[in-house]
Amino acid sequence: MKRVILIVLDSVGVGELPDAGGYGDVGANTLGNTVAATGLRLPNMERLGLGGISQAGLPLHPEARGLSSRLRERSPGKDTTTGHWEMAGIRLDAPFPTYPNGFPAEVIQAFEQAIGTRTLGNVPASGTVIIEQLGAEHLRTGYSIVYTSADSVFQIAAHEDIISNERLYEMCRIARDILQGPHAVGRVIARPFKGPGPGQFKRTAARRDFSLEPPGQTILDALKEAGKAVIGVGKIEDIFAGRGLTLADHAAGNQACLAATLRLMREDFEGLLFVNLVDFDMIHGHRRDPAAYARALSEFDAALADIQALMRPEDLLILTADHGCDPTFRGTDHTREHAPLIAWRQDMRRHHHLGDRGSFADIAATIAHFFGLPQRFDAQSFLEEIQRLS
Repeated sequence: MKRVILIVLDSVGVGELPDAGGYGDVGANTLGNTVAATGLRLPNMERLGLGGISQAGLPLHPEARGLSSRLRERSPGKDTTTGHWEMAGIRLDAPFPTYPNGFPAEVIQAFEQAIGTRTLGNVPASGTVIIEQLGAEHLRTGYSIVYTSADSVFQIAAHEDIISNERLYEMCRIARDILQGPHAVGRVIARPFKGPGPGQFKRTAARRDFSLEPPGQTILDALKEAGKAVIGVGKIEDIFAGRGLTLADHAAGNQACLAATLRLMREDFEGLLFVNLVDFDMIHGHRRDPAAYARALSEFDAALADIQALMRPEDLLILTADHGCDPTFRGTDHTREHAPLIAWRQDMRRHHHLGDRGSFADIAATIAHFFGLPQRFDAQSFLEEIQRLS
C-alpha cells in the first residue's frame, strides 16, 4: 500500500530565479535570508539533506539521508495557484492578470449589481491594513470590502456579524463567475473578520479560496482516475477547485493542518496525501516578520519527527514550496524564487544533491512514476535517483 506524503511549505523559497529581475525580486531568498537574520537551525530537515541546498544557508548534516534539489518554476508569476498547479503538472504560458490600480469599473459594477449593494475599497492593500482603514465604514454601511494585491486575487472582506460566512462565500462564487476570460484572476478569496472596532479587528480562520479549475489533467486527476486516494489538507481543495480529490480536510493554519496530516497518516490508504502549510506565507511572510517565520519553521521541523515516525516502508515523503515570500525583503509581496525539494524514504542510506531541476512539474512526474502511471507532464521524474539511495 504505497503512499506519497507531499507537504508544501507555503512560500519557503530558496533563492531568486534567473528571471527574478523582471519581478523586482533580485536578492530574494526566503529561507537563506531568514536563517541569516535569525540564526535558525532545522535539525530534522538538515538530517534529510536540506543543507545540500547551499542557498538554504544551513550546514549539510554529516549523516544526512535523503535527496535534495532546487526546482525552477517555468510558469510565469509567483502566486499560490501557479506554483501548486505546476507541481501537479500544469504549466501556464501567461501569468494570471493582476490589478495594481484596482479592478476596472466594468468588473466592480457587474459585481455590485449581482450582489445588490455597493462595495468599499477596490485598491491593492494588505488585508490587515484595509480592514483597519475601512472596517468602521463597513460596519456602518454593510458594504463589503473589495481589494487585491500584487498577486492575481479578488479579495472580499466582511465582518462576520454583518455578512455571514455563508453569504460571503456566495458573494465569492458570484465574483468567480464574473471573473472569467481576460479578468480570470487566479483566486477569489473570502476574508472574514471579527472584532468591535478599529484596533480590535482580527481575521478569522474561515477564509476560503475560490480558484479556477486547472486547464488540463493534473497528477490529482490521474491518480483519482487510477483508483487511488487523493487527500487534500488545508487549502489544497480550494487551489484545485475541488477537482481530483477523493477526500478533503479544510484545516486552517499550520497546527491544524499538521494535526490532520498525522491523523490521516495513521489511516490505511494508497495514494497521495497533499498538504499545504499556509502560515509561513499568510501570517509571517507578507508581514515581513523573520523572527516569527523562523519560529514557524522550527515548529514544523519538530513536527517532522512525528511525520517520519508514521511513515511506512513503502511511503515517500516530499517537502517543497510554491513560491517565495522573503520576510527580510522590501515590500509585502511574494518573491520569485526556486522551490526547495527534499525527498525521503525509510530505506535511504545516504544523501545526494541533484542540483537545480527544470520544473516544479518534476514532482508530478515522480509521483506518477512512483505509482506506475504513464503520465510525465512534460517533466522529468527523479524516482530513480531516490531508489539509488536505498
